[in-house]
Amino acid sequence: MSLTSRCCVALLTLGLALPLSAEDKAPKKQPVLRLDSSGVGEGKAPPLVSYADVIEPVQKAVVSVYSTRTVRRPVNPMFPLFGDQDRDLKEKGLGSGVIVSTDGYILTNNHVVEGADELNVQLTDSREFKAKIIGADPKTDVAVIKIEIENAPSVVLADSDKLRVGDIAFAVGNPLNIGQTVTMGIVSATSREVGILEEVAGYENFIQTDAAINQGNSGGALIDAKGRLIGINSAILSTTRGNIGIGFAVPINLAASIMHSLIETGSVTRGFLGVQVDPLSPEVAETLGLKKETRGVIVNAITVGGPAEKAGLKRGDVVVSINDRQVTSTQELRLLVAQLRPDSDAQIKYLRDGKDKVAKVKLGKLTDVARDELLPGVHVVALSEESRRGLNLDPHVDEGLVISEIDRDSPYADRLLPKMVIVEINRVAVADPESARQLLIPGRNLLLVIVRGTPRYVPVLVK
Repeated sequence: MSLTSRCCVALLTLGLALPLSAEDKAPKKQPVLRLDSSGVGEGKAPPLVSYADVIEPVQKAVVSVYSTRTVRRPVNPMFPLFGDQDRDLKEKGLGSGVIVSTDGYILTNNHVVEGADELNVQLTDSREFKAKIIGADPKTDVAVIKIEIENAPSVVLADSDKLRVGDIAFAVGNPLNIGQTVTMGIVSATSREVGILEEVAGYENFIQTDAAINQGNSGGALIDAKGRLIGINSAILSTTRGNIGIGFAVPINLAASIMHSLIETGSVTRGFLGVQVDPLSPEVAETLGLKKETRGVIVNAITVGGPAEKAGLKRGDVVVSINDRQVTSTQELRLLVAQLRPDSDAQIKYLRDGKDKVAKVKLGKLTDVARDELLPGVHVVALSEESRRGLNLDPHVDEGLVISEIDRDSPYADRLLPKMVIVEINRVAVADPESARQLLIPGRNLLLVIVRGTPRYVPVLVK
């Protein structure tokens, strides 16, 4: 059985989040970053017998991050002592970080700083600084912290979209608090989804590497053979909680986009397209008159009044790229859209009736709610051809939401049931969760549902 774990170290036991002050929430001046977008294989170089000259500058920019949390330990009721009270204990943790600008901005992992009362950063020259949290994003496990320093050593950022399997990779960090360590491997895979961020409906697009990563490496640097930052080390897959050659890093392109948003506003805003899609199988492609090898995703639902509908997209369209970046899976589409800012324009290339089409879409803002939750504790999925047959629905019912699950503590558990099909909300047809949520209003709402093939109206109260 495999075990996925974050690679930061708990040294004692730590826990309270530092609230952002009004000053911290104000827009910040963006850091000046050094960029090199050329591919690692471009240009000629003599045979190498050492990477020391490449690694040494990076080592100076990789720091150790020490966190302190306060946790309350309750008295054991089985063995009470006179005068015993709940006690506050200090818990300490260790991770790594990477300085990305000369004025002291540092990229690290959310799980390294989460709940910290106090953060201290130590450079390789033994200088120590107090650090403050600029912002953190659990959905990508990225955090930005800052130290007050001038002319800090910093790394050069690469273009992680140009990575190829087989590229040399170095992991730099402070594993197990033994001191800064550099390990070497290759890029084993790109665009990995391993379920590490599943609980927070996160965005996974990990670089996989066999460069040794252990606990304490979290937030450290993954660099290429030119000494450029390609990723932020985040997690390992292991049966022993130690390195077995399967480590994961957040690509620097994704981490940098999150960083800019966190610095500017203290939070992350993501673009919203307003479609639900399925992978395009060869069988479906052939049915649509396309070549079997056509790559893309097929639109199965459109948010009413959403950005995609306003741009002219329809059910059955096959999306093949966004801003000239190919889309081959539902996760790729979700990730690409999420990295774009609300109100920004996106160029969508798609196929309709076998013909190439292009749409310019002004993206909306993704609301931070569970993607499948229509009402508190009520989880839904768009009605598909397969589910319609399984529920024996009338062929005329071609749109709706199937209730897939209802939490036990849901306030709607007494009137809504799994396998109910919601076809209207307040007399407007629904096709996907996002547009359906927008139809709900505070107070009484009227749902038209189908139960065992019979339609009926169900009133629900929304607070």
